[in-house]
Amino acid sequence: MTLHEDGRCDMELVPTQEDVVELLRRTGALRDGHFEYPNGLHSNEYLQVALAMRYYQHAKVLSVGLSRRLRANSEIRAMIPELSIVAPATGGLPVAYGVCEALRAHQVYWAEQEDAGRPMRFRQYLEQVPGEKVVLVDDILRTGHKLRELKTLVESKGAQVVAMAVVIYQPTPGTPDFSPLPLYYLAKLNASYYRDAASCELCKQGVPVEKVWV
Repeated sequence: MTLHEDGRCDMELVPTQEDVVELLRRTGALRDGHFEYPNGLHSNEYLQVALAMRYYQHAKVLSVGLSRRLRANSEIRAMIPELSIVAPATGGLPVAYGVCEALRAHQVYWAEQEDAGRPMRFRQYLEQVPGEKVVLVDDILRTGHKLRELKTLVESKGAQVVAMAVVIYQPTPGTPDFSPLPLYYLAKLNASYYRDAASCELCKQGVPVEKVWV
């Protein structure tokens, strides 16, 4: 995929897994090492897609590529004029807006969580239409907790989730299976995960650990 100086993209091709991984490494979004997540999991790999999305040209490539995955589904393509793109705040928002622009979908909205442990909710006065067709979008699917909660919230309002789309699929051992709902992504990363320090091979090898926020 080529990004021109005037912002136009050649969209005939979707970036390959190798292209996406190279972009993530070049921007510092994908790192190798020894990391501890807030839930206690240890891993040899850390990914923060936002570090790549901060650059307009990279955000454009990733968003347009993901939109092309969605557009390849003829049923979703037919829904585009009335399709809503819904994301969890805040990480999913740049991807959601990029995908909506590339698809020329109907609208974008998002769910927020005011405090840790509190449920997600939509902004006041957001009017949802029963039967509304929705694609859930995020930057990464790792544990699946946010997207599962968002799916439940959207469906509780009478909307129909027709697909999920993420830039990166990096599942942990406990990531839920959302099938038969279609899941689209640009790259899948298979990191090594350990449930705690006691079972972590990197800890046993004495590799220094870095705690990460998300």
